[in-house]
Amino acid sequence: MKEQIDKLLTQFQSELNQAQSTSELEELRVRYLGRKGPLQDLMKNLKDCTPEDRPKAGKWVNDLKTKITQALDNQSTLAKQTELTAQLQNETIDVTEPGRRRFLGRTHPITQMIDETLSILQGMGFSVQYSPDIESEYYNYWGLNFPPDHPALDMQDTFYIAKDALLRSHTTNIQQRIMESHNPPIRVASPGKCYRNETITTRSHVLFHQIDVFYVDQGVTMADLLSTLEEFYSKIFNSNVDMRVRASYFPFVEPGIEVDIKCTSCGGSGCRLCKDTGWLEVCGAGMVHEEVLKQGGVDPETHSGFAWGGGVERLVQLRHGISDIRLFTSNDLRFLHQF
Repeated sequence: MKEQIDKLLTQFQSELNQAQSTSELEELRVRYLGRKGPLQDLMKNLKDCTPEDRPKAGKWVNDLKTKITQALDNQSTLAKQTELTAQLQNETIDVTEPGRRRFLGRTHPITQMIDETLSILQGMGFSVQYSPDIESEYYNYWGLNFPPDHPALDMQDTFYIAKDALLRSHTTNIQQRIMESHNPPIRVASPGKCYRNETITTRSHVLFHQIDVFYVDQGVTMADLLSTLEEFYSKIFNSNVDMRVRASYFPFVEPGIEVDIKCTSCGGSGCRLCKDTGWLEVCGAGMVHEEVLKQGGVDPETHSGFAWGGGVERLVQLRHGISDIRLFTSNDLRFLHQF
């Protein structure tokens, strides 16, 4: 037994001197002190000793276990220190080097324009209301005086998701909902996304943002509409704007107009932005149709109203001279960082 213990100790010390890393030392610990190690075999062999020699042999085995454990602990401490020193040397940080810039998140230019537009309209006395993105045909079309054969109802213009459920094609769908739940006077601005099944080009997209403005009260006239539009666009472009109107047709207004302002880029002399016309179209507008008022439960004999709707992307394009509407959905950081 004594010879086996001395031989095992000599073998262990030889292997300990060759172990360099903490992983090698741990492997050595498992090999000698584990359940299937030589020390366990020695403990099992104690039963073969005579009763007189068994205490002495047991002490030799325990002393061997203590020596191996202490030697492994001491060597592991040194190995850990050596590895830590090497790691710190390899991972040294040069604090004199400039750090990486971390850019703060920014509001998207469309969101910026919506926030600014709503702030202006609230300052002019309009409240902000929201309509659902998924809408019924009634609120999106029938309640707004669209005839059954209107081309906007065709599948190529409207995204239908069920027989009587569609993605709203304009935020004008707010009008009937507001008139059903509120009595005049009504002053509402309604922003939101609109969806139309169109070919994506530099000037049109299947997804765009619109703000619909709606005012109903006694004695509302076309003069009120024109003065409100002029005041609004003067605030948007931070200068007095020259404005003109052209007759146009929209089912929910009568008379209907399209509104142009003098080009903010060339001042009316003609440029690429205005296609050399000197004018920029900004919205469609008009006096609320009598049938729309009736559908909403408002007497057209005692009340009248005006409405207009304009694209948010168009306002950002005009202010910053952006020629391609697709840039707003491209997620190109080179473009977005400019705002």
